[in-house]
Amino acid sequence: MRRTLIAVTGAAVLGAAALGTGAAPAVEVQAPKGNFGTLDHVFLIMMENQTSTDIIGNPNAPFINEYASIANHATNYYAVGHPSAPNYLEIVGGSNFGLTGDYWPNWVDGGCIDNAPSSGCGGAFTPIQSPGTDNAVVSTATPGSSQCNGQITVDGNPPALYNCTYYGYAATTFTPQMIADQLVAKHKTWTSYQENLPAVIPGVAGINYSDGELSNLSPAADFVPGPIQKLYAVKHNPFVYFYDVEAGINPELSLARVKDFDGTTGLWADLETGNVSNLAFIVPNQCHDQHGYVSGGTPICSTATDAEEQLLLAQGDAEVAKLVNGIHASKAWKEGRNVIVLVWDENDYSNTANRIVLLVEPNYAKSGKVDANIYDHFSLLRSLQAGFGLPCLNHSCDNTSQVMNVMFGGH
Repeated sequence: MRRTLIAVTGAAVLGAAALGTGAAPAVEVQAPKGNFGTLDHVFLIMMENQTSTDIIGNPNAPFINEYASIANHATNYYAVGHPSAPNYLEIVGGSNFGLTGDYWPNWVDGGCIDNAPSSGCGGAFTPIQSPGTDNAVVSTATPGSSQCNGQITVDGNPPALYNCTYYGYAATTFTPQMIADQLVAKHKTWTSYQENLPAVIPGVAGINYSDGELSNLSPAADFVPGPIQKLYAVKHNPFVYFYDVEAGINPELSLARVKDFDGTTGLWADLETGNVSNLAFIVPNQCHDQHGYVSGGTPICSTATDAEEQLLLAQGDAEVAKLVNGIHASKAWKEGRNVIVLVWDENDYSNTANRIVLLVEPNYAKSGKVDANIYDHFSLLRSLQAGFGLPCLNHSCDNTSQVMNVMFGGH
């Protein structure tokens, strides 16, 4: 398809409105306005830790590169700092909610349960329930500082421009909600599909240490003679950081909405039947999402050498192909106004701009366009809210968070 270049607009607006002064409250306001119409289904595929230049033009990612020429491609799309977990929260809730690292959440009925050796209850995060103040994010971190969501430290190398994000964000009072709350309030549905989700206790999801069968809830004796692989990671499952989801008082806003890829109620089964939520949040395991360096047990998904890194990229490319083709074959894709969103959470911590790949394929409009406007995760959230008719929330309400009309098939 013919590719159209969209001129950059508003690039000089370096987040003055977002920076502000003090901790002003961020509340829900009117629904953002887009010109691409309403959305019935969003299939949002999350990938990990690759700068856009690691992917685009890489022969070890042939499907993604071909898909980038077919789908709409945002060439100036940025993460919001580091590490993974805050970026995931920013996509679904418009805030890092004060989370500074990849800490596990505490659990409403038992704190952070950890029977597995060498795992991570240190710094466990209180489930999000009440308003609070999020962490400031600077655009460009300086050596010796920890300024990207309060986490990354830049070493002695001169900092690259926008090595945290494009816009700076002052600490702001957040509303303790996310898009799942908004969808349920509007009688719409969501599902977080997590590959290799722990299966040790039926109905308990969101725990971290897992190979699909064992988890940090398993007895310590199960881990002899050594740890198991962390294929699933709770840091990639942002919904379970919220109190309402953990407490599960409302089944539509509970751990019942967190599912594996496999099984009779998993992603592949739902695609086959067409029984897919309005928002399908799809996260491959850490060998398939290009994250790599899976700790515990024997080394798998290693990135110790360039050859291993390229093999990891090829595995992720094959997973994206499997997911996109599966969605295309689903009855749900063929009915209604739907989009596939393919996005990475952040770059690989190299001292370069935190620019990542975002591709959007609508089933209701011609695609293959290139959009060079400046966007970040808050723009993605704002665009989803526009498509679902939801109010903006937290930083998705900022002036710098623009609806991505061209990316979603508008103009």
